[in-house]
Amino acid sequence: MTNKNLKLLLCAALSCTLSPSLLAQGPTTATHVPEVDIMTVFEHMGNTIDQQIRVVDIGDEINVGVGILQRKGTRTEGEEVNAIVHHRMTEVYYVLSGSGTLVTGGEQSSPREFPADNISVVELIGPSGSRVVVNGQTKTISTGDVVIIPAGVPHGFRNIQDQITYLSIRVDPDQVLPTGYEHPSLGE
Repeated sequence: MTNKNLKLLLCAALSCTLSPSLLAQGPTTATHVPEVDIMTVFEHMGNTIDQQIRVVDIGDEINVGVGILQRKGTRTEGEEVNAIVHHRMTEVYYVLSGSGTLVTGGEQSSPREFPADNISVVELIGPSGSRVVVNGQTKTISTGDVVIIPAGVPHGFRNIQDQITYLSIRVDPDQVLPTGYEHPSLGE
């Protein structure tokens, strides 16, 4: 087989194996979430612990949500930790301030699913539930740390001295979060 024929064969094989989604038109611009937007939403949190800032369609029917969360001092005695598990959503935490002992994985009991029409499920976390976990992996996380929590991994805090404030970047492969969402305080 000549070099030219080999190249033609490889090109034909490659073009047959390319996924149609790779050829689809995706977003053509980036989304900027400025610090002023993050701080505006943070200032409007009130008594809530989790607020979505924006939800962006990144193409291929996938959304990315950016939220801000704050947990205040808690201390769990013993091994049991109340945890949350997102069935389809991966989260990436970036700690802005404070610290806490994060527990991930472990043996699960007392499963409880959140109602599909719960505002947290609809706007923040997608299909999720709570669990009690024991024997999970523990890691103290603090300012500047990044944590990646794959979908299906229970996670919760065992010990927060004062507070921990962090961004959560949520990868939403099923676009269950409202595409184009922007926190109401940003329109003021």
